[in-house]
Amino acid sequence: MIIVHHLEQSRSQRVLWLLEELGLPYEIKRYPRDPKTRLAPPELRQVHPLGKSPVISDGDLVLAESGAILEYLAETYGRQATGEAAQLLATPGSAEHRQMRFWMHYAEGSLMNWLVMKLVFMSIPRQPMPFFVRPIARKLCATVQAKLIDPNLKSAMEFIEDHLAKNRWFAGERLTLADFQMSFAVAALLSRADAAGRCPHIAGWLKRVEARPAWQRGIAKGGPLLMPA
Repeated sequence: MIIVHHLEQSRSQRVLWLLEELGLPYEIKRYPRDPKTRLAPPELRQVHPLGKSPVISDGDLVLAESGAILEYLAETYGRQATGEAAQLLATPGSAEHRQMRFWMHYAEGSLMNWLVMKLVFMSIPRQPMPFFVRPIARKLCATVQAKLIDPNLKSAMEFIEDHLAKNRWFAGERLTLADFQMSFAVAALLSRADAAGRCPHIAGWLKRVEARPAWQRGIAKGGPLLMPA
């Protein structure tokens, strides 16, 4: 039995969605975030040394990192699936496969870095600090966002919007692992970037994802995708 060590409102929702698409039986072991820090609890370190989520257990195998987990599940169990769920890896050497691999890496290697920075710099002025420091922190954080983070997020949104204007899914006309890997980042991008309303193709892609029964089952079991900004 596959066990998903699931941190609420986290990237592990990608894994639940894939398991539902593949029709695999699994068990969820839930881990609540610390109510003050919003970080993962120390119990996750008993599962994997990094103490992060997602992590899965499959027999003797313990595997972390959502991209590695998605690939493992598709490679190990994808052939047993039916319909489009059996083709989530795309054909090696094809243009579709190259696109899939690019977006699998882009999600965490590029896009999530700016989204995490955005979250951090939005939250700093709300942290406890001496009253005379708060205006300085607020101004510094606003400057970093305006001059560094927001321009990079704008470029990312324009890049993704242009790609999805030409492609129904991230790797082309079919659902692939790239869509699973990009799901958390796109949802975070639309929730935290001011230009979200000007990106109808990104919004349309997310609506297609959210309309899938497997996605809805994953959300019902795992809970909301994003934590409050």
